[in-house]
Amino acid sequence: MTFADQSDAGRRPARRQGVDVEIPLSTTRLDGRLAVPDGATAVVVFAHGSGSGRHSPRNRYVAGVLTDAGLATLLPDLLTPEEEDDPANMFDIGLLGRRLVEVTSWLRGEHGMSGAAVGYFGASTGAAAALWAAAEPGSGIGAVVSRGGRPDLAASRLPDVAAPTLLIVGGDDEAVLELNNRAARLLRHEAEVAVVPGATHLFEEPGALETVATLARDWFTRRLIPVGARRR
Repeated sequence: MTFADQSDAGRRPARRQGVDVEIPLSTTRLDGRLAVPDGATAVVVFAHGSGSGRHSPRNRYVAGVLTDAGLATLLPDLLTPEEEDDPANMFDIGLLGRRLVEVTSWLRGEHGMSGAAVGYFGASTGAAAALWAAAEPGSGIGAVVSRGGRPDLAASRLPDVAAPTLLIVGGDDEAVLELNNRAARLLRHEAEVAVVPGATHLFEEPGALETVATLARDWFTRRLIPVGARRR
């Protein structure tokens, strides 16, 4: 299926460049950025790291590469501006994971995406939230990618993650690389650790973020988009 057009113009799917959306949850409302390229049949929801949100230049760059490949993307803020004033919230993986589950439910229900394949892209602490959410029974998540993530913060839930998971780590981010190698051993289903040589935690080195985006694009398209529908 493709994402059906809504008769209500306020609910019409976003075009390639994306539109701002407001996401109602059970206890609050969150802001997000949704982009739906023509013919998209799958969507990737982003979970940002501590102190980051939908305006993150690194995540927006990756999202652009994914939409160029035919994947819809949603970049939600998982905390309100007021909640971000409390640093403890940024490391409350249970809170962030539950928010991500609700965001995904809203996305499937509000934008005609009930039959769409869904993946998660998590960065830093957001990767733990993505894995926490993917471990929920019946989550239906088709793939997970972590960028410089802290999957150890969701260690107790890793054995329950059924989605194929790619853990991307900078080769010079030695402490986080070790944490990801340990996490990969706890994942009972398909899991790989991809090392970007010479890259540090934020992948600021020349070409590093481009490599991350390419790895993520290939992981998601192979697992979320049928072969005949993939873009060249």
